[in-house]
Amino acid sequence: MNLRQIELLRAVVRCQTTVRAARELGLSQPAVSNAIRHLESQVGFPLFERINNRLFPTAEARALCQDSEPIFQLHAAFSAKLQDLRESRAGHLSIIATPPLGYGVVPTALRNFLARRPKVRVSFDVRRFENVVESVETGLAELGFVMGLGKDRDLDAETFFAGDMVAVMRPGHPLAGAGTVTPVDLREHPFIALEHGTRMGTILRTAFAAAGEPFRHAVEVRYCNTACVLARSGVGVAVVDPLSAAFCGHSDLVIRPFLPAATVTASVFRTRLRPISRLAEALLHEVRLVAAETAGRLGRTARAAPLFGEQIPPPNSV
Repeated sequence: MNLRQIELLRAVVRCQTTVRAARELGLSQPAVSNAIRHLESQVGFPLFERINNRLFPTAEARALCQDSEPIFQLHAAFSAKLQDLRESRAGHLSIIATPPLGYGVVPTALRNFLARRPKVRVSFDVRRFENVVESVETGLAELGFVMGLGKDRDLDAETFFAGDMVAVMRPGHPLAGAGTVTPVDLREHPFIALEHGTRMGTILRTAFAAAGEPFRHAVEVRYCNTACVLARSGVGVAVVDPLSAAFCGHSDLVIRPFLPAATVTASVFRTRLRPISRLAEALLHEVRLVAAETAGRLGRTARAAPLFGEQIPPPNSV
């Protein structure tokens, strides 16, 4: 007895007539009647008593239906799982990001992503640039989010945001009323610098050199998020990427354009060795939406750039 025959038996037991069972199964009534007769011949004993055009299941038929219940429960669960996977509503996704994105764009996109997918489980970590690249290369994470990404033998990169670095400071700071902030403006004020050797730290030093200003700082930190915290505490003025400024959670920070313009990009990357999952594609859609909305809030200093496959100039590390 195969699964289709068991399904037919259960339908006739449930409906008690071949007409109703045929309607339920999408078959003709003669096809159901012939299938029942063939099934009884195959098993070697009656499955129904026929009284006044109705079929009453025998004890053997009821026992077979009862024992088949776990099979159809398993099939129903399997079908539901397949539907969830088709619509990206179930499964597991592993992602990793550097702090500028791991504390801003990605959490916001992840909130929107999970709101419609309660069965999805996500592993999410925030690490240094080198750890993010290694995790994607080794398959520990499917997607990596960083501020910029250079060409790599096994990685596909997409730029989803680009913007100019900005100066942040407490309200009441002497530079808070300025239209723009330049390296010359920072000459007389404590400056919170980004660490030498990082991509954005290198960009800042290049901007100071272009302005003919020596690069002097009161404090040096690795991450823009740390620089924003120190700026809010009154340590000094920091120059950070626009996403860190937008998502740092300190609404009382004053944000001003920094000149000369220093553009940074946000990218997502994956390995070329494996196809991307439907869940990862769905999350990327949410990331692009958040990036576009954030670019709109930041105005002309930022822009969303949903250009899959674009390779970014080589960074140092972020």
